[in-house]
Amino acid sequence: MFKRFKKFLFTALAVMCTAILFAGCGGGDSNNATTSEKFIHIATGNVAGTYYPIGGGLSEILNQKIEKMHAGVQATSGSVSNIQLLKDGTVELAIIQNDIAYYAVKGEEMFKDQNKYQFENLRALSALYPEICQIMTLDSSGIKSVSELKGKKVAVGAKGSGAEANARQILEIYGLSYDDIDAQYLSFSAASKAIEAGTIDAAFLTAGCPTIAVQAVAAQKKIRILPLDDEHIKALTEKYPFYTETIIPKNTYTDFDEDVKTVSVMALLVCNENVSDDLGYQITKTIFENLDTLKTSHPAISQLEKSKATEGMTIDLNKGADKFFKEK
Repeated sequence: MFKRFKKFLFTALAVMCTAILFAGCGGGDSNNATTSEKFIHIATGNVAGTYYPIGGGLSEILNQKIEKMHAGVQATSGSVSNIQLLKDGTVELAIIQNDIAYYAVKGEEMFKDQNKYQFENLRALSALYPEICQIMTLDSSGIKSVSELKGKKVAVGAKGSGAEANARQILEIYGLSYDDIDAQYLSFSAASKAIEAGTIDAAFLTAGCPTIAVQAVAAQKKIRILPLDDEHIKALTEKYPFYTETIIPKNTYTDFDEDVKTVSVMALLVCNENVSDDLGYQITKTIFENLDTLKTSHPAISQLEKSKATEGMTIDLNKGADKFFKEK
């Protein structure tokens, strides 16, 4: 599985280069370039996260299975920036967290004081997989709980990212804020390198398991994923109902010898109004008719099935996707 995962990662890089070549034909009117050619740009995330290889696998399937489709991937800083790319019409599809999707449509949280970013036309095509909140540190750090992050140098994700929102909310439940830590706004790959180099003490990462950024550190040094206790999970899920209690199984990473309790949100594949209902139906149908192939892009989506594709949905479905899911 991991060999195929790496193959799709390299494929995704190639597809992204292809996307650059036809980007000038894209934008908000990309699918109207001709009556037959279809140009789709997919906003993903950091190359050391989970969105990027899944986006690469998705683009490969769409290009192979939909006639005259030209789909390419774009690396981004994650969910919040993907919302802006969708709203601007720079991309047509994106992978984002379900909590960030809800905030964007309702104009809440990071979108609360920015009405111009409220995105009422955002629509979902499918839920994909649980995105697990992983708070990584080195075993040698001696840090064993979130409360012990006070006074530490902590990577909280790229500024304005979904992972950063999760970090802020989890710290809040433990009575901490960015004033209590030395917050570092780092991408997953930068955080991974900083943990390994010992220049930061811990890092918040929200992604499907296993996560490349965590694997990279675990391959070199023994890591620890900080657990969340029942009391704080209850408080977190009561205040922010998008979170679900989740277990990271032992052996997920090298020398990871015990289960760890934490929380997760759901990754959604979403689109803007440039994806018609007909195209939304075609894309969704193509995904689920080629699900075994898509699953080789990353282990995180190994459990995806049509029957689970609307779980964790926080926004309205594209009408074409809704039609597909209602079909027997």
